[in-house]
Amino acid sequence: MSAAGKSACVAWAPGRVNLIGEHTDYSGGLVLPVAIQLGISLDVASVADDVLLVSERFGAAAPFAADGGGPLGTGWARYAQAVAVELDLLGRAPVGLTGTLASDLPTGAGLSSSAALEVAVGLALCAVAQFELEPLQLALACQRAELRAVGVPCGILDQAASLLAQEGHALLLDCGTLDHRLVEIPAAAALVVVDSGVERSHETSGYALRRQELEAGMPSRVRHVATENERVRAFAAAFARGDLEVAGRALFESHASLRDDYEVSIPELDLLVELAEASGALGARLLGGGFGGAILALTELDRAEQLATSIAAAYRERTGRGGDWFVPVASAGAGIRH
Repeated sequence: MSAAGKSACVAWAPGRVNLIGEHTDYSGGLVLPVAIQLGISLDVASVADDVLLVSERFGAAAPFAADGGGPLGTGWARYAQAVAVELDLLGRAPVGLTGTLASDLPTGAGLSSSAALEVAVGLALCAVAQFELEPLQLALACQRAELRAVGVPCGILDQAASLLAQEGHALLLDCGTLDHRLVEIPAAAALVVVDSGVERSHETSGYALRRQELEAGMPSRVRHVATENERVRAFAAAFARGDLEVAGRALFESHASLRDDYEVSIPELDLLVELAEASGALGARLLGGGFGGAILALTELDRAEQLATSIAAAYRERTGRGGDWFVPVASAGAGIRH
């Protein structure tokens, strides 16, 4: 602790909601995420020789060397250790830290908790070593860390959204060129996320297989990516002119393509989208990589809570589980708070 008894710094990294552009990032396509008000913070108490992390939710992790060396961690600690390795490869001095992780971001719901963890740890490790990286450089390092940690060949979407997003805006990102620009969220628009109660993990789902099928040129997978990129363009243009109906139709079309061409939906997500449409949502689709998690629905600002409660109640009545919901707010990206 510092002399005043306060934290040395706090690294904050938000989760994200990807408005549209699913399974397009790892093929160099277009995505349109927002950072949200929920996320992960790393309260750094002191500089140390090794990295000693404690999660308020999951307990202490085994210490590892400041350069990421030592026995491989398990669980969430794998991500933190892999970030240390990737930063070491970029030339970060081997400075460790002690710190406490806190999160209000649900795991397994498609809100990118793993990327938020990577970004928070990466920001903190850079801060204590006075090692400067551009946001995109750090995002790429965290993307590589996820592959190193759990073998998931993810794209840059989640980490870039956490680091580059700005309040009140979505981030239109070309994952091939890394060109990006901000798209303002219409004042009349609201987003609703409703959870299916089916937890999923990219490690154990068909995520990696879908990428292999895409790279092998499987027509239905290629068709999804091509049409999804067009939907991202249409959605961004509709938001820019405040046309929520056109944006909503793109969401319904996105879900149909993810269900039929990419085959990453499950009956629970299909049911939630059907209930969203029946409850008056302007559009809805599965959120994240699929195989579980939540859906995203678009509605007018003054109908958000009504829509959410209607979908949730109907879903619980039909399935007896899930139905947790929240209204995400497009928020600022990650950073260090002293």
